[in-house]
Amino acid sequence: MAAEHFDVAVAGGGPAGSTAATLLARQGYRVVLLERDRFPRPHIGESLLPASLPVLEVLGVHEQVRAAGFLPKPGATMVWGTSREPWTWLFRETNATYPHAYQVVRSTFDEILLRNAEQSGVDVREGCRVTGVDGLDGEPVINFAGEHSGDLDCRFFVDASGQQGLLGRQLNLRVDDESFRNLALYRYFSGGERLTGAAENTILIESFDEGWSWLIPLHTGEVSVGVVVASDRGQETIRELGPEGAFGRYLARADRTPAMLPSAAPVSEVQVVRDWSYAASRFAGESWVMTGDAACFIDPLFSSGVHLALSSGVMAAAYVTTAFKNPGLKDAAAAAYESLYRQQYGHFREMARLFYASNSSVDSYFWEARKITGDELSDPREAFVRAVAGQPPIGYERVVLERGDAPPAFRDAVKSVESERARRIRETGDIQALRTRAPALEPGLKLEQAAVLGEGQFEPGYLLRRDTGDPGTPVSGVVAAALARADGTSTIEAIAAAVAEGSNREVAATITETVVAAFRILYVDGIVRELRVEA
Repeated sequence: MAAEHFDVAVAGGGPAGSTAATLLARQGYRVVLLERDRFPRPHIGESLLPASLPVLEVLGVHEQVRAAGFLPKPGATMVWGTSREPWTWLFRETNATYPHAYQVVRSTFDEILLRNAEQSGVDVREGCRVTGVDGLDGEPVINFAGEHSGDLDCRFFVDASGQQGLLGRQLNLRVDDESFRNLALYRYFSGGERLTGAAENTILIESFDEGWSWLIPLHTGEVSVGVVVASDRGQETIRELGPEGAFGRYLARADRTPAMLPSAAPVSEVQVVRDWSYAASRFAGESWVMTGDAACFIDPLFSSGVHLALSSGVMAAAYVTTAFKNPGLKDAAAAAYESLYRQQYGHFREMARLFYASNSSVDSYFWEARKITGDELSDPREAFVRAVAGQPPIGYERVVLERGDAPPAFRDAVKSVESERARRIRETGDIQALRTRAPALEPGLKLEQAAVLGEGQFEPGYLLRRDTGDPGTPVSGVVAAALARADGTSTIEAIAAAVAEGSNREVAATITETVVAAFRILYVDGIVRELRVEA
């Protein structure tokens, strides 16, 4: 019997796989999704971020998620930093559009995404575990087993196999992150007390001498409770006491979390996740791409797992679409996909590293081993800019800088960067006056042709990159043409006119607005060094 043929085969029906499969099927491709379990199935990772909600809207499932009754997550309550007093940060303080996320039950949430993929035309096959992939340099052949076994071939393979890391292990690409060799134990409880007031429905994160704990309220009346400790000591304790004994021992180290559970009853066994922070050395190849946890996974401190899965699923679908529609751009699209995903992953990684390092409310082996010293920060300003990955620190990230105990040189750099950014925002507030200023770029910047993420696929564009080897800032052809004319003497208005030359009035007006807005953003972000006043 001849093998079945598909345009795309996806391994894994979690958020990354369902997202990529849905978007590819909507492009008209024949997509099969192979999932080893049968949904609904339990999964850790209940706490979402507001940044994920636009992806849910693109997928068309936001209303379903809202209707499922999940608790709105307004932010986080933490016992962390320089004080043992809890503090709460709310998303609405910096995000008016999406003032809350959700505390989801993953069995329900993930099934909503998977059924949405099915309704979008994806051939979803549950109970099928992918055991290996051959022909990754040409047309992949997918081997699978389970309730059905066999093989099928496809033009492109998307590895969304989660922490199983199918291709990462098969191709020996997975690299453990030595900065986060932690271990988690978790279980679910029914009942117990909840936070109240402004902290209602927030995730509770509490540091203690040997690590930290989480408590996530769910709409079912249950709570997800976990502890994160150093992997070596955690495994030693598990060998000594077993998972349940180890969980109880570590949870008792916290103050507030166990105090919320005296009337709660455990409703699950204790589960263990070991050494979970890693990244593959490559995310994409000739006819394959890794997405979600299959590519990388970082410590769960900022609840980033589902967000990275959804976001990378969108970008992976764009890469596959580009490979099919514009083969000449495929290699550039692969590089762009990997760069964008690593930048998102790196943002959460650096902020988690800083968060761990600046917690001085607990003095112990666990926390001392995670300190960042002044010697490690050869360029504190660059460290801060790299940590926030081109975006101002907000949310939990903002608070770490206010409540943490980072090295003085780093704190000074933070104040300097943020003060300069605020000044530049004020300076460019008058858009009409901005048009008469002459932009001069920072030395060492160069424009390179590259693929940039567009609507559903990667498109020809440019990267504005420093000599230091940073991932670069994607810009459109219009903005690239404007930057090429930024000589420090030509005004933004004159640059826009030159770029728009030959266009009709309506197009010229749009180009002018784009160029003015681009130079303002680039100036605020420090890419444009100065905006000179006409002599």
